[in-house]
Amino acid sequence: MLTPAELVWLIAAVAKGDEAAFERLYAATRAKLFGVVLRILRRQDLAEEVIQEAYVKIWKSAGQFNPALASPITWMASIARNRAIDVVRKKSEISIEEEPTAMEVAADSPDPLARREMTEELKRLLECVGRLEPDRQKLVLLAYYNGWSREQLAAKFETPVNTVKTWLRRSMMDIRECLGL
Repeated sequence: MLTPAELVWLIAAVAKGDEAAFERLYAATRAKLFGVVLRILRRQDLAEEVIQEAYVKIWKSAGQFNPALASPITWMASIARNRAIDVVRKKSEISIEEEPTAMEVAADSPDPLARREMTEELKRLLECVGRLEPDRQKLVLLAYYNGWSREQLAAKFETPVNTVKTWLRRSMMDIRECLGL
């Protein structure tokens, strides 16, 4: 994985239309973004489509990236995550019998991509999430792992949407501090 500074440089080069920089950016971040999208969609075929769409948007929006507002990987992951959530919201409810690929998700052993993603970085992230209060852990996991909207979280936690936003922001700041970011 490239450093955040290298990713910032690559995004700046992508903003200028540098295709080689885009290829490097893609190679360095695809596995992480694919993992984010796959956890939300739980279907490899849909996840691959969403990743393609996310990278098109990254290519087109690279000039809008501001490293003062977010880290490069956070910015890219939120583009991919938002696109995956859009797909989930648009997809109508289909029963498992009507969706044959739903059965493929529950395999006895994780696929190679899932095993590869359990890196030291992921272990550190899980440790940092584990340091949050139980309610905040649940909130963060529902938001970023399951793709719940702030409105859904507000209903679940019986609290105003603005409070949910504050809790998420503070929790993410605590996680970033724990990770040393």
